[in-house]
Amino acid sequence: MTTSSPTPEQPLIHVVRGNPTEEELAAVVAVLTEAYVAEEESAVAEEPTVSAWQRTQRGIRTPLRRDIPWGRFHG
Repeated sequence: MTTSSPTPEQPLIHVVRGNPTEEELAAVVAVLTEAYVAEEESAVAEEPTVSAWQRTQRGIRTPLRRDIPWGRFHG
């Protein structure tokens, strides 16, 4: 089974070998969906802690460009 343009309601499934029935494809989609939902619920991303020092510190200055003459003093 191959679809030309998958939508969020209709996932793209490409069967490499065999000829599965509609019920078998529905079972595969149900199992994969359930596994994805379970993994998404259990996934926990750690929030980075930012100290007061990190919040207030200034970024690193870019290096001076020596190729651009400064004012009228250039040689």
